[in-house]
Amino acid sequence: MSRTARHLPVAATAAAVTLAAGLLGTTAGTARAAAAAAGAELPFTSVEAESATTTGTKVGPDYTQGTLASEASGRQAVRLTSGQRVEFTVPRAANAVNIAYSVPDGQSGTLDVYVNGTKLARTLTVTSKYSYVDTSWIAGARTHHFFDNARLLLGQNVQAGDKVAVQATGTQVTVDVADFEQVAGAAAKPAGSVSVTDKGADPSGQGDSTQAFRDAVSAAQGGTVWIPAGEYRITSSLSGVQNVTLQGAGSWYSVVRGSRFIDQSSSSGGVHLKDFAVIGEVTERVDSNPDNFVNGSLGPNSSVSGMWIQHLKVGLWLTGNNDNLVVENNRILDTTADGLNLNGNARGVRVRGNFLRNNGDDALAMWSLYAADTNSSFENNTITQPNLANGIAIYGGTDISVKNNLVADTNALGSGIAISNQKFLDPFSPLAGTITVSGNTLVRTGAMNPNWNHPMGALRVDSYDSAIEATVNLTDNTFTDSPYSAFEFVSGGGRGYAVKNVTVNGATVDKAGTVVVQAEAQGAAKFSNVKAGGVGSAGVYNCPYPTGSGTFALTDGGGNSGWDSTWSDCSSWPQPGAGNPDPDPGRNLAQGRPATATGSQDVYTPGKAVDGDANSYWESANNAFPQALTVDLGSTQAVRRLVLKLPPATAWGARTQTLSVQGSTDGSSYSTVVASKDYRFDPATGNTVTVALPSGTSLRHLRLNVTANTGWPAAQFSEVEAYPTP
Repeated sequence: MSRTARHLPVAATAAAVTLAAGLLGTTAGTARAAAAAAGAELPFTSVEAESATTTGTKVGPDYTQGTLASEASGRQAVRLTSGQRVEFTVPRAANAVNIAYSVPDGQSGTLDVYVNGTKLARTLTVTSKYSYVDTSWIAGARTHHFFDNARLLLGQNVQAGDKVAVQATGTQVTVDVADFEQVAGAAAKPAGSVSVTDKGADPSGQGDSTQAFRDAVSAAQGGTVWIPAGEYRITSSLSGVQNVTLQGAGSWYSVVRGSRFIDQSSSSGGVHLKDFAVIGEVTERVDSNPDNFVNGSLGPNSSVSGMWIQHLKVGLWLTGNNDNLVVENNRILDTTADGLNLNGNARGVRVRGNFLRNNGDDALAMWSLYAADTNSSFENNTITQPNLANGIAIYGGTDISVKNNLVADTNALGSGIAISNQKFLDPFSPLAGTITVSGNTLVRTGAMNPNWNHPMGALRVDSYDSAIEATVNLTDNTFTDSPYSAFEFVSGGGRGYAVKNVTVNGATVDKAGTVVVQAEAQGAAKFSNVKAGGVGSAGVYNCPYPTGSGTFALTDGGGNSGWDSTWSDCSSWPQPGAGNPDPDPGRNLAQGRPATATGSQDVYTPGKAVDGDANSYWESANNAFPQALTVDLGSTQAVRRLVLKLPPATAWGARTQTLSVQGSTDGSSYSTVVASKDYRFDPATGNTVTVALPSGTSLRHLRLNVTANTGWPAAQFSEVEAYPTP
């Protein structure tokens, strides 16, 4: 069944928009360096295709549901036609690569692989077989799940700085990201273990090894089933698995091919699954089918670790008694529905250190159906590109923790993290006790919900089917490049249930397309130490739905900054503004317009700031502050925001420029539009700064008055962009 949010429309409306969000500048594989303690410690390092050398065409950024770029990591990728390539600079010693890619529906082909210019004999097969999923029974869903993953042992070691290229052959291939990994050698057979090959399993993958696996499990009770290096085909699931360890030589070596692995409603427990891969053949989502790696129960005190799980409906759909289960250090890729779902009765479960990419519903979920999930947690997981629902979703439950996770690039019907009383079915256990959401980093999360016709925030607290009575503590979370809002409080079922007992203590919001707080339910929350910058429209949208259902009280606990304004018109939805580049770059009012300055240095003339090339720049006379740059827009325009840039190169170290914005309609009388303020330009975030202008700003002559620069004794801009009010 689907648990994807099916919200009723609310009063506010918004035009469909395409957003080009600023990029974090790091990837899933390296994000811990950018957001300390958030996400998993991963064995690979990722490199985005759009940051590599290519003869192909970059696509994106785009946030529009149903587009290829909207599902890509960073919302950008590189399209290759046959014969074109992407060449990656290897970031670390490696002997293996995994490529996230997409090919047109119904097509397949190969990627040739080159190491330092030499073509390898082995290739990567690419196919649309596992992509283009349709879920017509889910309201608001469109064809989605465009990407897939293909991995390859290179057969040699490469070092940091070496070049690995992939070249399309036979079909168009859109390359998203490459994961480089140093894979250890195959592990040895544990002493006393029962090998599946001794029971007749075929490591060539030709014969049916199902019965051999069953016989090995029966023979190894209290011990270990050994899965040697090889490929094993199973045609039906295992059951009656208890008091046994199933262990492989490593997830790159021991591979089980089958779309169902364990399917059992109960177990006495003590099941440990470790260090092998289960790669299925699931090509669509059929919710009535148990096409899962684990369907049901492993029993108490079990564990799942070191697994590679791919091309299944769900990685782990867990019901029954799974007390004290630990799921850690796994990769769950390309599922047509959830990555993992604790489906009621989960007590003391720990899900930590996992990597999930391209999941077709919630990547990680707890759903308290039949009984409450209790005292369980999602910690230090890295989640990227869930393409239908949320990165992490908590539907009911008691004393639940979501800590130190990294979630990026949610799409269509999801937030980065959702805390919800949406029940889907009865009997359901609503949120109770203390719900803790702390230390998480949410990057480009939140989405335009087609059922609402307006967006969901990066972190959503949702009283969908009943009031939230639990204590909800949202502590020290970080929001980067949110396409819409950071926090959302809503009663998504449209019945106006209250969101109560919420405390927000500590948050950093670095760019939000619309608002910091999107309050659409009655209730209350206390905010302390929430610091925001680059907010698109206003600090707060406070318009509970249905109209007249009550009010949402925001209590200022002190230490807040950067979001003190309130959207004034509940009849209209705020459009994305300062948090993201303009949906239509052609609307830049300043590009190509006449520019003058109080002075310039050498060849770095004023026109370089409006020439559309972010690598060229204006530099004022040195050691002579203040300095000003003036752009004539040609006619009086309603201007919403400015985007100021320095060259997007690491050689341009981070610096802060102090400046004010002035405007004039006649070129002689200027007034201050934005008072003098410090703006930090940082290569880690593209050396880009966005300045929101007050509502109703109209000007023809735009002037930037710079009084200081910590990186150079002059004013500097590579591009000054001005965007109109929508």
